[in-house]
Amino acid sequence: MRRLRAALWLLVLCALSACGSGGPTGGARLGDYVGGSVPIDCAPFALTGVQLAGAADDWWGGSVGRYRCAATTEAGGILVLRRSDRLPYGHVAVVTRVLSSRQVLVSQANWVHHRGSQDQPVVDVSARNDWRLVRVWWPSTDQMGIADCPARGFILPGRPVSHDELIAAMPRAVRLAQNE
Repeated sequence: MRRLRAALWLLVLCALSACGSGGPTGGARLGDYVGGSVPIDCAPFALTGVQLAGAADDWWGGSVGRYRCAATTEAGGILVLRRSDRLPYGHVAVVTRVLSSRQVLVSQANWVHHRGSQDQPVVDVSARNDWRLVRVWWPSTDQMGIADCPARGFILPGRPVSHDELIAAMPRAVRLAQNE
């Protein structure tokens, strides 16, 4: 178990270059910030065996032939948002819980500049229910964002990951990234 944890934290450090720019958490509020100011990129939480780096949108192409990719997900899956005017490098977030076929909770960094957050809702708003268009929680207003974000889908974890594992790992991942 100790060896597995050490390997997972190594993966956290490998994932740091992904981007350029009282609820379901057992006491924390939905979408709470974690760890204060987070001077890191958007995906320091790839604790599922996925080893990819570079611009977040490039993770999708980099995953081909290496990882399972799908339009549905499970805890530990990585949601990949496409490049856009608002997201010039794309964005990635780790799914912490699947609520329904059209709603998940994610943990992510830098959705709000220099902030890490956990269990933020993301809703599939695509016409075909294929996760190609999503809306993401906007913590500053304490509600869902109003902009639709184009997405590629999910890179699935190499092993089963529980919600509790992902939530417990996030503060340490933030601390490790801050000391990087």
